[in-house]
Amino acid sequence: MTVAKIIEITCSSPTSFDDAIQKGINKANETLKNVKSAWVADQTLHVDQGQVTEYQVRLKVTFVLD
Repeated sequence: MTVAKIIEITCSSPTSFDDAIQKGINKANETLKNVKSAWVADQTLHVDQGQVTEYQVRLKVTFVLD
């Protein structure tokens, strides 16, 4: 029997949503074992004087428990 857990993390990047996602997955892999999947729950932009300054994503990360 397999048991999985889902956690929620928030990640950001000054470059793109894709970069924010990759940074979040990289960090999750550093601190969790058996990361199997993730999905984007939310995306947010921070804007300053009409320019995008930060891309932020909220990820739900699934990992299998030992």
